[in-house]
Amino acid sequence: MNSQPRPPLKSLDAALAELLAHAQPLAGHELLDTFDADGRVLAQDLVAALQVPPFDNSAMDGYALRAADLSGPALALPVSQRIPAGSIGEPLAAGTAARIFTGAAVPAGADAVVMQEECTVLDDGRVQINTAVQAGQNIRKSGEDMQLGSTVLTAGTRLGPAELGLAASMGCARLPLARRPRVALFSTGDELVMPGDVAPQDLPLGSIYNSNRFFLRAMLQRLGCEVRDLGIVPDSYEATVAALQTAAQHSDLVLTSGGVSVGEEDHVKAAVQALGRLDLWAIAVKPGKPFAYGRVGQAHFIGLPGNPVSSFVTFALLVRPFLLRLQGVQALAPQAIDMRADFDWPRADKRREFLRVRVNAQGGLDRFANQGSGVLTSAVWADGLVDNPPGQTIAQGDTVRFVPFAQLLG
Repeated sequence: MNSQPRPPLKSLDAALAELLAHAQPLAGHELLDTFDADGRVLAQDLVAALQVPPFDNSAMDGYALRAADLSGPALALPVSQRIPAGSIGEPLAAGTAARIFTGAAVPAGADAVVMQEECTVLDDGRVQINTAVQAGQNIRKSGEDMQLGSTVLTAGTRLGPAELGLAASMGCARLPLARRPRVALFSTGDELVMPGDVAPQDLPLGSIYNSNRFFLRAMLQRLGCEVRDLGIVPDSYEATVAALQTAAQHSDLVLTSGGVSVGEEDHVKAAVQALGRLDLWAIAVKPGKPFAYGRVGQAHFIGLPGNPVSSFVTFALLVRPFLLRLQGVQALAPQAIDMRADFDWPRADKRREFLRVRVNAQGGLDRFANQGSGVLTSAVWADGLVDNPPGQTIAQGDTVRFVPFAQLLG
């Protein structure tokens, strides 16, 4: 009997484009205290309601003066006032200087600040200026950070410490944030055991601890998701259908690991097709060929490989951008860096490969010796991945594309 030829595997870029086409931003947003918004995604543009800084202020401790009052260095001026931060000085009298401190408003009439290290206070209280002075020096102008009415942070920005500080400098105590994706997570496999349920010395032959559940949950939480963990599902069609039905209720995404290959005990494909539809199955990437996308009821469905490194890598490359797009993030592509390979990789593969590597003291990249899809120690040892095109070998000294984990996991 003639078998039907298998369709060609979809490329990673094509698979990602298809995923993102399905990832319409979730409706609705919430207001949250700015203190608690780290890692969340801004739902609306933030427009400056004031100038920042709101007034011209001194960039350092020193003396405010008129540059025109100095005919040259070593000129002494009487000190007419003292202006600490948080107070407003009087207009500066001609031919005088004002003692001023960092952040204090520059008095009207002054157009320069001289740092105190370039001044000498004389016995009679005058201050001697020991350097040439130019108008505008050491003054932070009103609005130089942000202008009134300008868009400072755009919708879809993922907020980090700098963005939160910027929002606070605008006076934002609360921020409009994209709704958190609701993700139901479970693993499939009769071989899986939870840490703590069985001691290592008592682990039955053929059983393994469920590591995927731990790192997938952590990665989801880092992306701001509300995670509903449904545990381990047995390797049966009926159990898989029941788990998918439960998971799809009140979820935006159902995420599974394991059961998406083509073995007799892999039931996810048939179960998803029975409950909804399957749009994507298997991609030309290593590690991580078994990867599925579809719908179960109203929920998105993504099935990851069971091998831990495959699951880890495909989450970073495909699930992460999908979840960020659900929250309205537009800039999703990690920035690869051209670096020197200090290793050989003579075995070209038909698939696009992602090799676990680490930056060495010489500024090159070392490769983890065992690139197997079950070797999770490689992900801990590595600093990131080399993105190696299909059919490409690597020789020591070649330039390769390095993607740091810092861009893939945060």
